[in-house]
Amino acid sequence: MDINSLIEHYGYAALVVGSIAEGETITLLGGVAAHQGLLKFPLVIAAVALGGMTGDQVLYFIGQRFGVSLLKRFTRHQKHIARARKMINRHPWLFVIGVRFMYGFRIVGPVLIGASRLPPGIFLPLNILGAILWATLFSTLGYAGGELIAPWLHSVDKHIKQLIWLALAVALVAAARYWLKRRARHNSKENRSGR
Repeated sequence: MDINSLIEHYGYAALVVGSIAEGETITLLGGVAAHQGLLKFPLVIAAVALGGMTGDQVLYFIGQRFGVSLLKRFTRHQKHIARARKMINRHPWLFVIGVRFMYGFRIVGPVLIGASRLPPGIFLPLNILGAILWATLFSTLGYAGGELIAPWLHSVDKHIKQLIWLALAVALVAAARYWLKRRARHNSKENRSGR
């Protein structure tokens, strides 16, 4: 079974699961797959929106149940948490829809919303709307970028090998530099203690 066959058979399920766990990368790849004709674009949007909405809904319920005790553990971030809670209470629609577009808030955002006691009847429709907007935007970017990304994906194996060799070379240089600095410090200490 080749990669195209796998995408055709399991693509939508993979998009749902992937968008629950991760998000933008999976959505962009779904758009690329639709551009290549492996998946249908409207179904890519639906699958990604379903996954994104489901993931945020689960995190919201975790926030409702355990959010207050979880958030107390982040003592250094209490000012940010308090500011986010004020924004949730003042503009719940803006925060719920926008949270999935805020870098670093993908997981903690829905937990904060749940902990703020925003009613499920308000959160659910806003979550669905936000998931649809987010899925449409990133799937479209993937679809439009498919023209640019597709040639690179065909040679991804070659690129991965090059990146591995580059990472090994960088690690080797960093290890040698660390060893030389440590050796110089050790020699410096010996010279001071020998005097």
